[in-house]
Amino acid sequence: MFSTHSSSHTRALPPLSGDFDTSHSTAVRKYLRTYGLIPPNVESYKTQAARCLKQLALKTTPIDKYLYLSNLRNDNVHLFYRLVIDYMKELTPLIYTPVVGEACLRWSEIYQRPEGLYLSYSDRGSLSSILHNWPQQNVEITVVTDGSRILGLGDLGINGMGIPVGKLALYTGCAGIRPEATLPLTLDLGTNNKALRDDPLYLGSRREKITTEEEKAFLDELMTALTEKWPGWLSSRLPTIYIVKFLDHPLQEVALTHDSIVIQFEDFKNPFPALERYRNRYTCFNDDIQGTGAVILAGIINAVKRTGVPVKDQRAVFMGAGSAGVGVAKQIVEFFTREGLTEDEARRCFWLVDTKGLVTNDRGDKLADHKIYFSRDDNKGQQHKTLSEVVEYVKPTILMGLSTMGGIFDSSILTKMGQWNKHPIIFPLSNPSANSECTFEEAIKYTDGRALFASGSPFPCLTHKGKIETPGQGNNMYVFPGIGLGAILSKSTTITQSMIYASASALSTSVLPSELAQGWLYPDISRIRDVSVTVARGVIRAAQEAGVDRE
Repeated sequence: MFSTHSSSHTRALPPLSGDFDTSHSTAVRKYLRTYGLIPPNVESYKTQAARCLKQLALKTTPIDKYLYLSNLRNDNVHLFYRLVIDYMKELTPLIYTPVVGEACLRWSEIYQRPEGLYLSYSDRGSLSSILHNWPQQNVEITVVTDGSRILGLGDLGINGMGIPVGKLALYTGCAGIRPEATLPLTLDLGTNNKALRDDPLYLGSRREKITTEEEKAFLDELMTALTEKWPGWLSSRLPTIYIVKFLDHPLQEVALTHDSIVIQFEDFKNPFPALERYRNRYTCFNDDIQGTGAVILAGIINAVKRTGVPVKDQRAVFMGAGSAGVGVAKQIVEFFTREGLTEDEARRCFWLVDTKGLVTNDRGDKLADHKIYFSRDDNKGQQHKTLSEVVEYVKPTILMGLSTMGGIFDSSILTKMGQWNKHPIIFPLSNPSANSECTFEEAIKYTDGRALFASGSPFPCLTHKGKIETPGQGNNMYVFPGIGLGAILSKSTTITQSMIYASASALSTSVLPSELAQGWLYPDISRIRDVSVTVARGVIRAAQEAGVDRE
């Protein structure tokens, strides 16, 4: 029988990424046996950075820039992350959204080298053995996807590997988690995208997506295999070094071992079953539901304060009633209840809209389970079939977009939001940029500059009536690195809802007074490492209060 792993044979690995760094001294080069293989001049980081930025500028398309940075990460990991930290605002859109969307669409076309681990349905029964092929022994966090709903792009199969790779790059860049402690993981469970199955370059298995029951059994095996391979308590494991900043202390190195791998689920078409099945048994969370909900909640907390409208008078219309939309809405419900409303009062502040119109009890179709919580029973038999009709009916204070329907917040809707509200809250959150429900320019134009705005993908600043307006971006990178870091440092047994809420609360407090004065809802992305520490600290304290920490 074919063996996926043999302990009696050790594959010869090439030198580690970074061994050929031109900043290494002569002594280091001799120690690494790279002397003579690198041009003789010992360079400063400043010179290295100048060369990299010049080379990056020579690339004419976003995907070419993405590939350049991917190659740099694989060839010189230390230089890559130093650049990312120093040029966070400029490089983040190139290594994650929005450019990662194009990278995923073209993954099988642009593939050059292994960047993560692939587990196929045909590997069931051998997952534990295959995990041993991963060359890094000290894995503490993994991002796992089945590629069935990548961003707003749909079922991309194994082409979705760009998401775990990009997310984990941000774990390192934003939260300081060592790259060798991360595992990008893609599950090849088939795809219902016929165009992919027929594409001769597609690198995944050419089968339709497996059934729900088959996927459940596969995930059960996976979760067991991951936690058996990286349980965290093996005495032979070396501690991972985190460079973190706590309270007012300077940067310091903290050596810690973790008690079990942290598992982040990403871009599953139906993420609820896995989250419910595993959340109380493993240290795991779903970024689409919980991460998105937390980062948007942080923006909403600051926006609601800015409007001066009490939570009991807030009316939120959501265009999009999928897993992300419901996840966001539930997080805001918790905020409203903490502000004094009952759960039922808070729930009734929300009107969800899907492709068939307002979600109601008497609409005539069978609602997906996750939509039932917000389904309206007070529509008096009237069905509102379009977003425009729902907006006219509700006259919302908050307009949220998680629909992937680019431009659906049209000039008429935006103008009405500006007429009804002194500071309308407008969050078009769909990714990538082409799927955004409106642009920042449109929101500012049609509300006369009064919109409190946050989007999923970045938009440029603009000038309105002589004032520079800066768009907010409700990017999950504000919270998921801190959630993961907090779970690792606290050695939490599970990631509780209170820990997720704490991440949102901490993020909302990380906006500086000077930023709030400019109308910002989120902190400057260039401060993301300090923000991630603030979020991680909130998560750790919540873990301690919930009694799930082991540190």
